[in-house]
Amino acid sequence: MEDTVEEYLERIEPADQGAMRAATERQAVLTKPAGSLGVLEELSVKVAGITGSARPAVPAPAVVTVFAADHGVHAQNVSPWPQEVTAAMLANFAGGGAAVNAFAANNGVDVRVVDVGVATPVDGLDIVHANIRPGTRDLSQIEALTEEEARAAVAVGFDLADQLVREGYRCLLTGDMGIANTTASAALIATFTGATAVEVTGRGTGIDDAMLAHKTAIVEAALKRHAVPPTEPLEALQAYGGLEHAALAGYILGAAANKVPVILDGVIAGAAGLVAQAFSPAVIDYCVAGHRSAEPGHAVALKTLGLQPLVDLDLRLGEGTGAVLAYPILTCAVRALSEMATFEDAGISS
Repeated sequence: MEDTVEEYLERIEPADQGAMRAATERQAVLTKPAGSLGVLEELSVKVAGITGSARPAVPAPAVVTVFAADHGVHAQNVSPWPQEVTAAMLANFAGGGAAVNAFAANNGVDVRVVDVGVATPVDGLDIVHANIRPGTRDLSQIEALTEEEARAAVAVGFDLADQLVREGYRCLLTGDMGIANTTASAALIATFTGATAVEVTGRGTGIDDAMLAHKTAIVEAALKRHAVPPTEPLEALQAYGGLEHAALAGYILGAAANKVPVILDGVIAGAAGLVAQAFSPAVIDYCVAGHRSAEPGHAVALKTLGLQPLVDLDLRLGEGTGAVLAYPILTCAVRALSEMATFEDAGISS
């Protein structure tokens, strides 16, 4: 690993307040009633702060990065799907056959797929191969990751964010894949929000009432076993994983370090966002909530992060689908700020 997590964090600065003030002033004189574009106005001002420009360029091109990993807690029967589905879906992503591929093609977003911890070998796929270990350990029994493994996974995400920005991308979107990853997400969200296991544990891929009760009990017992304080993001990643959560946290931090917006997807990204915020509170200045997942823990995470979702369609697929759906909303907001005429430009008396 080239840098330590601590060295990465030193690169993150708060958003540019001067650019945000100037963008707010510009919004007030555009040819529309003040405030009439609602959340889009706030979003455009946020992008101004991210980029340091009161009239920012459209954040394009954009890329959604799907981080994939498996979870040892799958052994506790918290999902009806076999773990091999993770690897099968990676092949589907690589072949362009998943929902995120369809959405991304429609919205002009590129797709990257990263194996950061898939249990089944996927060596033959044309994806980014950065496997730290073949899935986490069982969080209900022991720590899911060692400190070295957690740090390495964070580095995968941060280094990839650096690379993508060097390649010219100006908006990073989060994606994820991993059977049983909502179990780890629930534990992470409870850790950083203070919510109970019942409040943050959902049905994931569609489990019945009995399996939901069992899954909730697993999360509750894990929280008691590890008892990680909300001030310790690295400890939380060690306790619960997953490798994709750690990589996503690094990717979010990397977007902030490079001063580009990052659009968060659903509950997995929400959990990773909480980890990233615990590492560096300023990171939230760079985050946009793409959507609100049907998973109950996601609303809890968004409230703590202070983010308003742009889309609310009862999605619970993951992959980055909600983030990709939200991307055109972000670009519209920026175009309105930067390209609309002012009353003075249009010759309209105030």
